[in-house]
Amino acid sequence: MRIALIGYGKMGHMIEEVALQRGHEVVCRIDVQNQDDFDSPGFLSADVAIEFTSPSSAYGNCMRAFEKGVKVVSGTTGWLSQHREAMEELCRDGKHTLFWASNFSVGVAIFSAVNRYLARLMNDFPQYDVKMSETHHVHKLDAPSGTALTLASQIESEIERVERVEITSVREGEVPGIHSVSYDSDADMITITHDAHSRRGFALGAVMAAEYTIEHTGMLGMEDLFKVIKIDN
Repeated sequence: MRIALIGYGKMGHMIEEVALQRGHEVVCRIDVQNQDDFDSPGFLSADVAIEFTSPSSAYGNCMRAFEKGVKVVSGTTGWLSQHREAMEELCRDGKHTLFWASNFSVGVAIFSAVNRYLARLMNDFPQYDVKMSETHHVHKLDAPSGTALTLASQIESEIERVERVEITSVREGEVPGIHSVSYDSDADMITITHDAHSRRGFALGAVMAAEYTIEHTGMLGMEDLFKVIKIDN
């Protein structure tokens, strides 16, 4: 598989390392200083572009890739809610392909399934109040994190009494990502936590998403890649 990297910071370098280990080729690396490379032969030869940049750049990056007929895997958070309708229309009937996730970690995909199931159980136990915390490195621009918002949305859709989950965001050091959901009552507290040890798990998931995207079209997400851990209604 020929991969173009859009965003060549720490995540981009880690994705490149994982992609090469899995036998893929990185044909183009685009960052802020070489935006003209969207028109380069390397980018045009890519099977898929993996995009990790900033909320202000992601939509434009996707559009430029689509213009070149290149599928996109995007892990940038904080932008899709404003452009979801446009993206869904662009990806309708396989015209273009966007695989987007707020978090590409396999562990987070499992954690997400557990979160939804636990919330479903807690709908019947009103004595428990729910809250969430998330901690990331100081370079992360959006707060709360996209993963936290996704987890909160799951809870809000499962627990009738919860309109909005309280999320505490912390930015410190080089923390890859910690997400905790707690249910507190007078008697006890139940907490589930996902603690990422490094960016490698996110990078591996992004490359796996790219491998999946090669064979599929449309608007895709982690629920497509990891159908095995999807909890049915």
